[in-house]
Amino acid sequence: MSEKLKLSKKELIKVAKGAGITAGGALLTYGTQMISKYDFGAWTPIVVAAFAVLVNFGRKFILVTKE
Repeated sequence: MSEKLKLSKKELIKVAKGAGITAGGALLTYGTQMISKYDFGAWTPIVVAAFAVLVNFGRKFILVTKE
């Protein structure tokens, strides 16, 4: 555990991975809307979360990570 207001390199990498997964989900959602011209409306937050899970699954499936 790090000191207050200080992050270790390992913690920063975890934050960056989470941000990347979230951004990937948002980009998939945006791409889906642009391609299909479908508006998710009130379901958009759920769709974004689902795409984020799919991005994480893809990352785990494709990349071999040692954690």
